[in-house]
Amino acid sequence: MEKQKVFRVIGFWGLAVLAVIYLVPLLLVVMNSLKGNLFVSSDPFALPDSQSFAAGANYTGGVAKTGFVSALGLSLFITVLSVLVILLVTSMTAWYIARVKAWYTSALYYLFVFSMIVPFQMVMFTMSKVANVTGLDNPLGIVVLYTGFGAGLSVFIFVGFIRAIPIEIEEAAMIDGASPWQVFFTVIFPILRPTAMTGALLNTMWIWNDDLLPYLVIGSEWKTIPVAVQSYMVGAYGHKDMGGFMAMLVLSIIPIVVFFLIGQKSIIKGVTAGAVKG
Repeated sequence: MEKQKVFRVIGFWGLAVLAVIYLVPLLLVVMNSLKGNLFVSSDPFALPDSQSFAAGANYTGGVAKTGFVSALGLSLFITVLSVLVILLVTSMTAWYIARVKAWYTSALYYLFVFSMIVPFQMVMFTMSKVANVTGLDNPLGIVVLYTGFGAGLSVFIFVGFIRAIPIEIEEAAMIDGASPWQVFFTVIFPILRPTAMTGALLNTMWIWNDDLLPYLVIGSEWKTIPVAVQSYMVGAYGHKDMGGFMAMLVLSIIPIVVFFLIGQKSIIKGVTAGAVKG
């Protein structure tokens, strides 16, 4: 018992140290967002004082110069629509793969799994060209691209969870006269809620923070928050407004942090169910 207590104490303090290490960069960003630009560059690790404190000037100036409100609206539109499409399409695909036992469903499943290990950098130039030729270089078109890139992980998680659902539940619904569509939306999808929440969290964090794909496909005309913040960092003649840049970083992470805190309990539950069962 004494050894277990010692290990628990060591584990607690070890995790506490790791938490501090991970939180320090975030705290530095928040701290420097309240300081004048000159003080951010000269003494980034100092706390704001009466001389360096800039109040809300960095936030108001950054919001006005970056077009943050329009970028926020565009990011919300792309993220929400992409996540909804990914969850709907991949859950239906996973149900088909899990229930239809054939060589082509197995091949399709492994193609989805293989897509998870293909780096985006390998296909980004050809993908951006295809998006331009096919007219996908717009806010609606990029949803299609995100659906393709997010399908692999979501199908993998959904298939693992669906295989653990007793098929007798679906057979009972069909005996009662339910169509395949009714079986999926009234029986299967409600059971998939924890896994769907996990997929929503993972895809939301990825799409919201993604900078490269919007920059390549729609960045020249429509700017999401990451693209707008990046373009604001370096102004004319190389001038850097680091205070405003830090302030925009703080504003950009608030929505995703709030969303993560609301649904964090579903991540472990859904990933464990999807990866271990079946």
